[in-house]
Amino acid sequence: MTAAALFQSILASLPEIVVVAGACILLILGQLVRKGQGHFLVWASVAVVLIAGLATLMLAGEVRPAYTGMFIADPFAVFFKVLFYLATVLTFLLSRKYTEIEKIGSSEYYVLLLFALSGMMILASATDLLSIYVGLELMALSTYVLTGFLRQQRRSNEASLKYVILGGVSTGIFLYGVSLVYGLTGTTQLDGMAAAVTGDPLDPGLLLAVVFIVAGLVFKVGAVPFHMWVPDVYEGAPTTITAFMSVGPKAAAFAVILRVFLNPLVAASDAWIIVAVIAVVTMALGSFVALVQDNFKRLLAYSSIAHAGFAMFGVVAGGADGIASVMLYLLIYAFMNLGIFGTVIMMRNGDFSGEVIEEYAGFAKSHPGLALLMLLYLFSLAGIPPTAGFFAKFYVLVALIERGFVILAVIAVLLSAVAAYFYIRIVMVIYMREPERAFDLALSPSVRATLALTAAGTIGIGLFPAWFLRLAQSSVFGG
Repeated sequence: MTAAALFQSILASLPEIVVVAGACILLILGQLVRKGQGHFLVWASVAVVLIAGLATLMLAGEVRPAYTGMFIADPFAVFFKVLFYLATVLTFLLSRKYTEIEKIGSSEYYVLLLFALSGMMILASATDLLSIYVGLELMALSTYVLTGFLRQQRRSNEASLKYVILGGVSTGIFLYGVSLVYGLTGTTQLDGMAAAVTGDPLDPGLLLAVVFIVAGLVFKVGAVPFHMWVPDVYEGAPTTITAFMSVGPKAAAFAVILRVFLNPLVAASDAWIIVAVIAVVTMALGSFVALVQDNFKRLLAYSSIAHAGFAMFGVVAGGADGIASVMLYLLIYAFMNLGIFGTVIMMRNGDFSGEVIEEYAGFAKSHPGLALLMLLYLFSLAGIPPTAGFFAKFYVLVALIERGFVILAVIAVLLSAVAAYFYIRIVMVIYMREPERAFDLALSPSVRATLALTAAGTIGIGLFPAWFLRLAQSSVFGG
């Protein structure tokens, strides 16, 4: 690599360098911060993300290949990186009060979130199966540790252990698929694979490789049949980390799926049958199992599974419209899901965890404004107009119908009707029941700011969905 090429590569990966360097600096500074000054770590971490965001916007509008074809800075990557920044900053804001209540005073908490962010950013820009693997592991190893951060709680330790074991298995499956692809095509770069994937019917060996790579990636999404870790990990992890994992790593995995399977393996038409089946079964399982959940975090875990299935319908639709619909879906999902998790986090105070649905009885009578926010997020998750969640699902359905997948669109609508029930059930508890206790909320300026931002995003995209769709469409592989 020449000096000029190296400089261009460093420039293209400047946001990732900023985040990793910032995390390393904070790891050192964290040892010097006195007890009770944890707010410094929060705002320093936010500053690192904002600097990375500024570097990303400076690179926006151009396509910059880097590191001999293993990395690229393009509008597609910029869109997802902005989404990751949003999820991470909001998680930092939610963590300000929560870490005090849970007595998480370690600077490593924020450092690990930054390292997870850097892994997600690499995934958004990776154009080689090996760089994808590096991003996956950087993201996964950080979230493994964050899941078990409540060391005094048995369920947190159990969740982390399950996540590590099942995550290791999924990584092995993914690497086996990569090895098959390399053996059959002679390359791990996505462009090289695109040139090698020719001929009809598809080579059986390559189809098998596709299956293994899909299996490794859908684990990160939480899709069936690799969903079994999601409920336990979501319930056992610190609630702020659950909120982060439900948005950031999920969106990063979808970024890889979109870049890999809608570009080089587009000729693998038989593989789309697998993806379609996964989408239907995932949404069905998530929707029906969520109906019987009493724990709020477990219900949101199965809700996350159902939403992953719906987003995968956009992957099945394919094409520029299908990709854009998934990108918009993930952006909207970030706002409404971080918002509803924010309301759970604000309930965590003293001995009250805010995790049992029945404990929200009569919440609207004592806190009507906050109850209205919960109503907004729940209706958006259910896809009820005119919230942003409705348009998220609407554009995915339009993409399906335009590509001729009418039956899949009908199935998606029916399963959405099932999913709407358990969201409305929570609304009934909040509005139609008498209060059984006094609510001592853990509200702080940072939590209020998070709820305001997520509510603004949920309402704003619902009011101007076409503008945000055009933004996603212009980001599809350079538009």
